[in-house]
Amino acid sequence: MLKSILFSVVMTVGVLGAACNKPSELPLAGHNSWEWMLSTYVDGSGVVNYSAWRGQLDALKEVVQRMGMQAPGDNASRAEKMAYWINLYNASTVLLIVDNYPVSSIMDLDKGKVWDRKWIKVGDKLLSLNNIENDILRPQFQDPRIHFAVNCAAKSCPPLWNHAWTAANLEKTLDERTRLFINHPAYNEISPSAIRISKIFEWYAKDFGHIIDYINKYSKVKVNNDATISYIPYQWALNGR
Repeated sequence: MLKSILFSVVMTVGVLGAACNKPSELPLAGHNSWEWMLSTYVDGSGVVNYSAWRGQLDALKEVVQRMGMQAPGDNASRAEKMAYWINLYNASTVLLIVDNYPVSSIMDLDKGKVWDRKWIKVGDKLLSLNNIENDILRPQFQDPRIHFAVNCAAKSCPPLWNHAWTAANLEKTLDERTRLFINHPAYNEISPSAIRISKIFEWYAKDFGHIIDYINKYSKVKVNNDATISYIPYQWALNGR
């Protein structure tokens, strides 16, 4: 019994320093960890229980605050840096919703300009969600799979993964999440002669290059080069309850 209590305390408190050396390697236990929260309040389909998460608001604020104090240094690996910024983006987005819950859409916050507000403290800087995505993740890593890892709290957004990103799981999971999104009929409709795809592919077209070639890397259905392309209207309703 004593050993069990000590283990729980160590895993909860240990977050404070454990990530200083490897910030993307978040602990896998402890009620104050990002991993625990994701596995508790997000189901396998990416549906988020914001109502229940509201009961952990203070703990979630602490998680985001700790992340901001644990930014990877220059010597961190590419995978560690990438996992860190994905986790911070997702945790900050969830915090925005939980802190304002009940809310029907992230677009209801800051008059629809929620991505531009600088409130996420990283070291001695204040960043916005757009800073993280468009000034750090996209230009530094130049990997379009990032778009299927970050989550905007909307139904049309690629589902929030219910685990924390780490350097160890990054590469495999980026491929898995990209393949899942592209082949999911709720987000994309793919046939050999025509594709109706997420607006993400239109908004970030330069990241994907030739879109049919990119879709064919992951699609179960082979798309013809002359297939027609159209985009599905984005649903900004909340991705949870």
